[in-house]
Amino acid sequence: MNDLCADIGYKSINHAGEQLGGDHVDIVEQDDNSTVIVLADGLGSGVKASILSTLTSKIISTMMAEGLTLEDCVETIAQTLPICSVRGVAYSTFTIMHLVNNREMELIQYDNPMAILLRDGKNFDYPATEMNICGKKIFKSVIKLCEGDIFVAMSDGCPHAGIGLAYNFGWKREDIIDYMEVVSVAGYTAKTLSTILIDEVYKLYGKQPGDDATACVVKIRKREPMNLLFGPPRDRDDCNRMMSLFFSKEGKHIICGGTTSSIAAKYLGKPVKASLSFVQSDVPPIAEIEGVDLVTEGVITVNKVVEYAKDALGENKLYEKWSFGHDGASLICRMLFEEATDINFFVGRAVNPAHQNPDLPINFNIKMNLVEELSKCLRQMGKHIKVSYF
Repeated sequence: MNDLCADIGYKSINHAGEQLGGDHVDIVEQDDNSTVIVLADGLGSGVKASILSTLTSKIISTMMAEGLTLEDCVETIAQTLPICSVRGVAYSTFTIMHLVNNREMELIQYDNPMAILLRDGKNFDYPATEMNICGKKIFKSVIKLCEGDIFVAMSDGCPHAGIGLAYNFGWKREDIIDYMEVVSVAGYTAKTLSTILIDEVYKLYGKQPGDDATACVVKIRKREPMNLLFGPPRDRDDCNRMMSLFFSKEGKHIICGGTTSSIAAKYLGKPVKASLSFVQSDVPPIAEIEGVDLVTEGVITVNKVVEYAKDALGENKLYEKWSFGHDGASLICRMLFEEATDINFFVGRAVNPAHQNPDLPINFNIKMNLVEELSKCLRQMGKHIKVSYF
């Protein structure tokens, strides 16, 4: 497996007064190391633009992931998009970022602002070849990837920000490059970088966006394995096997749950050092075991992590809470969301009577549900997940 991988994140804001956004991002994985990302911007804003951009991104990402040519994709779009009754055209711009074996980026751009590449914290001018497909002027670039490369694709709502307010001619691409060069060196995730950029766009519009604006960031990084142990095994005789497999894995180790940490401490022959300081009132304190990177309480803490994960995939409003917090949930979030690329879950099936709600079906297990929800969220963040049950 290639030791490079892609961290992908995007954020959008809608035109002021519109419920639906006219920009759409679609991500399709071809295999473990190849991904197609499409950012499409439909003509205008609102429902019509949303239909145009969704169709465009969906058609291109699906067709390219199946190995069809760019010519086939563009031709299909030209024949498929519904024609606007007012303007008499069917139009949607697009930026395609095709990661091939996580070794090179195939960048295909049509009428969107040219994507930015930051390498070693500075703007990198990549070559682009002009093509003419179905009467459309399309630019194509093939770029060999390096660790730390950051690609920033955006819709025209970003450089148009601030027209007549902060700037006479908008927030030009050169200004956006200067801004991203400064924030990129802090080591933020792709999602956080896209959020920072769109938040700035929102401010420049005076919090009344005159267009839909989307930023999609792809950050190239080394793979980072992480292991999380949650709950004791159903069969007590499985304790040693579970611990042996868990601690044999490379990468950092997180243990969630009181009983689980006691079993791990016994296996390692080390004491559990409990902390009594509540950093956050709704998250139980953490503990320490020599040889383990993080020890936390179980269900309450993981439930908080799931809450943060769902928000991170959406509005990302709680970012500052988990990004700077020192409670167990915040520490897990930083390790899973920001550091990890490949996460191994070791989940014990033992049932804790205290976690069963009498109002729910008898076999419903809160712990299993939390693991499923968290795994789903992490997969949407682009993480590779493996869950082992004991």
